Amino acid sequence: MSSSSSRWGALAVLCAVIFLDALDVSMVGVALPAIQHDLGLSTSSLQWVVSGYVLGYGGLLLLGGRTADLLGRRRVFLVALGVFAVASLLGGIVDDGGLLIAARFVKGVAAAFTAPAALSIITTTFPEGPERNRALSIFTACGASGYSLGLVLSGLLTEIGWRWTLLMPVPVAILALIIAPRVLRGRDERAEGGHDLIGAVLISASMLLLVFTVVQAPEAGWASLQTIGSLVAVAVLLGLFVLAELRTRHPLVRLGLLRSGHIVRANLGLLILMGSYVAFQFVAMQYFQNLLGWSALGTAMAFLPAGLLVAVTSTKMGDFADRFGTGKLIVIGSAALAGGYAFFLGIDRDPSLGGLVIPGMILMGTAFALSFPSLNIQATSGVDDDEQGLASGLLNTSGQVGGAIVLAVVTAVLTSGGETLSIGALRSAIVVSLVLALVGLAISATGLRARRVPAVDQAEREAPVYETV
Repeated sequence: MSSSSSRWGALAVLCAVIFLDALDVSMVGVALPAIQHDLGLSTSSLQWVVSGYVLGYGGLLLLGGRTADLLGRRRVFLVALGVFAVASLLGGIVDDGGLLIAARFVKGVAAAFTAPAALSIITTTFPEGPERNRALSIFTACGASGYSLGLVLSGLLTEIGWRWTLLMPVPVAILALIIAPRVLRGRDERAEGGHDLIGAVLISASMLLLVFTVVQAPEAGWASLQTIGSLVAVAVLLGLFVLAELRTRHPLVRLGLLRSGHIVRANLGLLILMGSYVAFQFVAMQYFQNLLGWSALGTAMAFLPAGLLVAVTSTKMGDFADRFGTGKLIVIGSAALAGGYAFFLGIDRDPSLGGLVIPGMILMGTAFALSFPSLNIQATSGVDDDEQGLASGLLNTSGQVGGAIVLAVVTAVLTSGGETLSIGALRSAIVVSLVLALVGLAISATGLRARRVPAVDQAEREAPVYETV
């Protein structure tokens, strides 16, 4: 993959796949009532149509990222993409709720391997600097667009039939499988070192248990023995994982990577961005559909301004990162995110489209457009090629686990006064997202004061230098 044209051809395929990965996180949301009716699922079972995907995705991302480094990024990407296509097909044709949830889990597992493999292919194909920044901005904008537009597509497809929300990724995945071997050429390099099986088992078990625990907590009770016992088990597993990584010769996660301040801030930033927005999206669904009685299509259209803004500005974010630096963009994005949530604190039973819904959505779209690519650039900047999969897996894990945890908290807030929705409960749930966004703004602001590493030669002077402390 030496020529410029082949690199950008590979990027197009990788963007299509990350779009599908992100799409699946959000697209099933609007179709849930129809799925529940047709398959006869209870409310507690229905949540697993969403949570099953998040469980597989968030629980195995670190393993997926390191596996790509060790076994070859191209190989892992193609195999996982094939599994994703098959699971998508099965999910769209089954008539049993349990099989649908199982198919969603398998899709999540497949995405846990395709997402970090795709991102690490980009970061090892494009040289660090303006070219990589542009590629990353396009790639991450496709992911953000997939997530933002998932609700819009879901609303359109649900009007035809809910199965189309699950079947739509199949032809795109098959087409990508056909094209990918032609454009993902070149040597499939592998990182040196052995396989840390103990570390892989411990971190995967801890992430799976963590996501499972927070998803179940609203139903089981946050103070229940089940929830507390599971969280203690998660802490024990993570402690054992740290001990294992400190003692093994070839660790799954080099803990020294977390000594870099900009990497830690990027991971915290994505945790807050995705966590607060996934929670807000859930609240907005309850507000628009269950309280106001909007249709699935009308609800989807409410999210359209944010999705369009991300899609339209996708190719510019790399240039902005080169000119202004990722730190400033993340701060502005965090402020826009908080502003969007603050707008929605004014919800009532007759919301103004021009005075509340559209301005709030535009602010949140601005936040995603600025922050999402910048966080990805920052999280992989200064990382050696043989650890790009790991850095990518860490970042994606932060986003998925953040979404699961904050969603569980918001669900508990919404149901604290009973099953009947009220404006007061919805506002309280939005406050959770707003507070998190303000915390993210404070964290990102600390990065503006970080010392920058001076350039040491002409090549480095021509490329932007990102903080590494």
